[in-house]
Amino acid sequence: MRVPEEFDEIRPYEPEEVQQVLHELIEDRQLNLVIQNQIPFIPKFIRKGILKLACKGIHSTLDFQKRYMRPIMDYIIFRSTSKCTFAGHPAPDKSGRYTFISNHRDIVLDSAILDIHLFRQGYPTTVEIGIGDNLLIYPWIKKLVRLNKAFTVRRGLSPRELLQSSQLMSKYIHFAVNEKQECVWLAQREGRAKDSSDNTQESVLKMLAMGGEGTLAERIKHLHIVPLTISYEYDPCDYLKAKEFQLKLDNPNYKKSRQDDLDNMSMGIDEQKGHVHYECAPCVDTWIDELADLPKNEFFPALAKRMDKEIHKGYKLFSCNYVAAHLLRGGYEDKFTEKEKLKFEKYLQSRLDKIDLENKNEKFLRERILTMYANPVFNKEAALAE
Repeated sequence: MRVPEEFDEIRPYEPEEVQQVLHELIEDRQLNLVIQNQIPFIPKFIRKGILKLACKGIHSTLDFQKRYMRPIMDYIIFRSTSKCTFAGHPAPDKSGRYTFISNHRDIVLDSAILDIHLFRQGYPTTVEIGIGDNLLIYPWIKKLVRLNKAFTVRRGLSPRELLQSSQLMSKYIHFAVNEKQECVWLAQREGRAKDSSDNTQESVLKMLAMGGEGTLAERIKHLHIVPLTISYEYDPCDYLKAKEFQLKLDNPNYKKSRQDDLDNMSMGIDEQKGHVHYECAPCVDTWIDELADLPKNEFFPALAKRMDKEIHKGYKLFSCNYVAAHLLRGGYEDKFTEKEKLKFEKYLQSRLDKIDLENKNEKFLRERILTMYANPVFNKEAALAE
């Protein structure tokens, strides 16, 4: 299927473009320096020859994922998690196409691990992913993510440009799900929730309803949205997030640099995460009609609230979550052992020790990390109590 030209600036690569892009990546100087740093013992001419040979037969983004991304992700999961599990039923029909909307735990891995779960469960396709153009700091990164079925979300726009960009992106997502027969993944909000209190931004839902036809409920229903909860036992970037909290406290105008984003991506991929769990709630098609008669100014808040409830109910809670909740508010003693408490307290101190700040406010930083681990407990309790 030929994708309309209006989507050319944001869409993933089409099959006829894949081989040319692979050739460009093999010749890219910056990417070759990155690869050389990883495998310096292989001479450049041999490395290029191996890559050219390995790229033969790749004629689509899905081919690229199967040959390269799947084994890489299998290795990352093996090396950096103690367990990686999946629960819930995104759909009874694996031939269906869905829009997964999840909380945001890792810049790179959220959608990549979802792809692995879909592969393992026998789905015929993976997800196209929305990724902010602020992360595409080098041409080779942009090419690589478009090969990995990413479409571009533009950041830092004027209000008028933002409206136009949102309309185009919504139109593309509807096209991808209903015409291309692709699944899509989106984060529930722009950027990660630094305190792990995950709440859906109404703006994301409003964007999705700009495309399609019919009532607001019908437009949302056309995308077959599946709320998805991602739970990490340990967040590799917890101390970096805490550090950012203090930097913003000390200087309200503080902004992360591009290098900070790269550091977070690298840390999130490489470091230990313990048990990682993905859990799907039922597709919103099963309940969206309950909101169909609401006026527009009530529809999106109600939809966001219901999405949050489904995502919060799906948290898998670990002993470290309960220990953090106990240290903040007391209680929960029946949810962990003394050994588990001592283990988490030792872990907590090790994270605080990694934070390099001149005016280090350890009491504040400790509270911030505890809050990151405790908020899933508090949110799940609230969701189950409704």
